[in-house]
Amino acid sequence: MPGMVLFGRRWAIASDDLVFPGLFELFLRVLWWIGIVTLYVRHRGRLDCAGGVLLSSYLIVLIVLLAVIICTVSAIVGVSMRGTICNPGPRKSMSRLLYIRLALFLPEMAWASLGAAWIADSVQCDKIVVNGIIATVVVSWIIIVSTAVTIIIVFDPLGGKMAPHFAAGPSLLDSHESSQFLTGLRTAATSVWETRIKLLCCCVGKDDRTRVAFSSTAELLSTCFSDTDLVPSDIAAGLSLLHQQQDSIRNNQEPKEVISHSPGSSQEADLYAELEHCRHYMQFAAAAYGWPLYVYRNPFTGLCRIGGDCCRSRTTEYDVVGGDQLHCHFGSILHTTGLQYRDFIHISFHDQVYELPFIVALDHRKESVVVAVRGTMSLQDILTDLSAESETLDLECDVQDRLAHKGISQAARYVYRRLVSDGILSQAFSVAPEYRLVVVGHSLGAGAAALLAFMLRSSYPHVRCYAFSPPHGLLSKSLHEYSKDFTVSLVLGKDVIPRLSVTNLEDLKRRILRVIAHCNKPKYKILLHGCWYELFGGSPDSLPTELDGGDRADLTQPLLGEQSLLTHGSPLPSPTKYPPLYPPGRIIHLEEEGTSRRFSCYTSQYTARWAHESEFSKILIGPKMLTDHMPDILMRALDSVVSDSSVCDSCPAPGGFNADDRLPPL
Repeated sequence: MPGMVLFGRRWAIASDDLVFPGLFELFLRVLWWIGIVTLYVRHRGRLDCAGGVLLSSYLIVLIVLLAVIICTVSAIVGVSMRGTICNPGPRKSMSRLLYIRLALFLPEMAWASLGAAWIADSVQCDKIVVNGIIATVVVSWIIIVSTAVTIIIVFDPLGGKMAPHFAAGPSLLDSHESSQFLTGLRTAATSVWETRIKLLCCCVGKDDRTRVAFSSTAELLSTCFSDTDLVPSDIAAGLSLLHQQQDSIRNNQEPKEVISHSPGSSQEADLYAELEHCRHYMQFAAAAYGWPLYVYRNPFTGLCRIGGDCCRSRTTEYDVVGGDQLHCHFGSILHTTGLQYRDFIHISFHDQVYELPFIVALDHRKESVVVAVRGTMSLQDILTDLSAESETLDLECDVQDRLAHKGISQAARYVYRRLVSDGILSQAFSVAPEYRLVVVGHSLGAGAAALLAFMLRSSYPHVRCYAFSPPHGLLSKSLHEYSKDFTVSLVLGKDVIPRLSVTNLEDLKRRILRVIAHCNKPKYKILLHGCWYELFGGSPDSLPTELDGGDRADLTQPLLGEQSLLTHGSPLPSPTKYPPLYPPGRIIHLEEEGTSRRFSCYTSQYTARWAHESEFSKILIGPKMLTDHMPDILMRALDSVVSDSSVCDSCPAPGGFNADDRLPPL
C-alpha cells in the first residue's frame, strides 16, 4: 500500500507484495540456470552436430539472460522487503526495477520462440541435449504465460482515473476537488462492479428484480472499497494484525465476574427452555437446505439413505405437498426432521432473486405449524444478501422507525404472499387449528423469518420466531426492541454473519487502516507471522504494532482519504441509504470455553447466556469466524450445550470448565 503506479495507471498490487512471488521466481530461475549451466558444461562436446552451433549459441545467450534476470529479481525482492505497509518511501526504486524486469521479457520471449523454432526443425543432436533445450523452452513459456495471467489479475479498471490523483499528492485530500474526485470515483466503481457482477451471475436471469439487485450490490461494493487505496494483501495483513490484537486484549483483561443464579431463577429457566426449543427447531432450519446439507453432514451414508427418493417417481402424496422440483430434497427433509410425508403442507424450492425456498410442516411434538425459510445457497441468494439498502416495512404496529434490510424484507414479503395468498397457512390450520405458528430459518433464512414474523403478527398474534445466525444489519433499533417479544436469535462463537452490516464493515475498514498504519514491520513478516499464528498459535504480543511518535512523521504517500480516517474518523457512506441496523429479538450467545484450538482432538465445549446486541457491534477476526456459521457446526454446539453427556460429567473440559457448571439436561 499504496497500489503501484506503472505506465500511468494504478495497479491492484503494492510495492511490498513482490517478496513471495519474487522468491518463488528466484528459486525457479536459479534451479533453471544451474540446470542449463550443467547441461552446457557436461554436453557441449556433443553439440558438433548439424545445427549444434545454433543450440550452443542459444544456451550461452540463455545463461547470460537468466543471470541478468536473477540479479534483477533479487533486487526486486530486496527492495520489496524495505519499509512498512504505510511507508513506501524506501521502495521508491521499485517502479524502475519493474520496468527493467518487464523489458527483459522481450528478449526472453524472442529467445524462447527461436528455441521452439530450432527444435521444430528436427535438429540432429544428442537426445539429452535436445530434451534439455525442449525443457528450457517449455519452462520459459510457462513463466511468460504465468506473468501475463498475473498482470491480468492485478489490473485495476479504475487505475487510469486514480493515478492522476496520487500524482497530485496528499495536499489535495482536503480540497473541494478531492470530494468531486471521490464522487466520480464511486460512480465509476459502481459501473465496474456492476459489470463484474453481471459476468459472474450471467446465468441468474435478466428480469427487473435481478437488474435492481445487480445495481444495489454494485453500489454497496463500490461504497465500501472506493475511498481507500487498499490492495488485497493489505487487507490480509490487517486482518492478521487485528486477530492478534484482539487476542492480546482478551489475554490482558481481568477474568469476568461470574454471577451465579439460583437454580430456580426465571431467567435461567427461560434460557434452558429456549435452548431446548432452539435445538428442536434448528432441525427444520437445516432441513430447508435440502439434500446438499444432508449429504454434507452425512458424507458416507447420505446418498445411500436418500438415493431411493432421488430416483422414485412422483406420487400422489408428493403432489399433495405442493412441492416443485423436489428431486432428492424430500427424502433429506424427511430424514432431517423425522416427520412423515403427510406432516408437510407445502415444500417449495423455487429460488430467484428476492424469492427464497421454504417448507411448511406440522410439528406434532411441539404442536406447532412450522415455517422454515432456507438460507444462502445460490448466487440469487447472495444478490438478495447484498441488496443492503434500507426500506420501510408496512406493518400494523406502533413502532415509528420501521426500517429493514431491503433484500431480506422483499424475500420475506414473497414468502408472506405465498403463505397467505396461496392459502398455505389456512390449509395448515384447517388440519390443526389448535397449533401455534413458529417461523424459523438460518442465516439469510433467519433474517427473512424474523421479518416474516412481523408481517404475520397481525393475523397470528402468538407467532414465535427462532432465528439461527441471523445477519446483523436487519432491523432498526425500534424494530429490534419490538421483536424481543416474539423472536429469539441464536449466535455461535465468533460467527461473522451476526456481526456483519454496512456499519460494522465500515468500522472494520477503519480498524484495518489504523492497525496497519501503526505497524512498524514489513508486510511479508506480518503475513508470515500471521500464517504461523493462525495455524499453530503463539503469543499475540510478539509482533509490535505501534510506531514510535517520530516514525509517524516519516510516512509517505498516505492512503486515499487516510488523513481524515485516522484523525477525525470517516463518515459512513450514504447514511440515509445505509443506517445502522441490528439483529432481531433476544439473543442467546453460545461461547466456546477456553481458546479456539486449531488442532485438537477434544470436542469443543460451549456455554450459553443471554447477550446484548451491542456485543455484536464489531466483527471479530478468528479461525472460526466462518465455520461457526455453518449449520452443522451450530447443531453440534446446541447438542453439546443441551444434551446430557455422561463423558463430560466424569471429567473436566479443557480450559478449566467444570462439568458441574454446565447447563443441566433438559
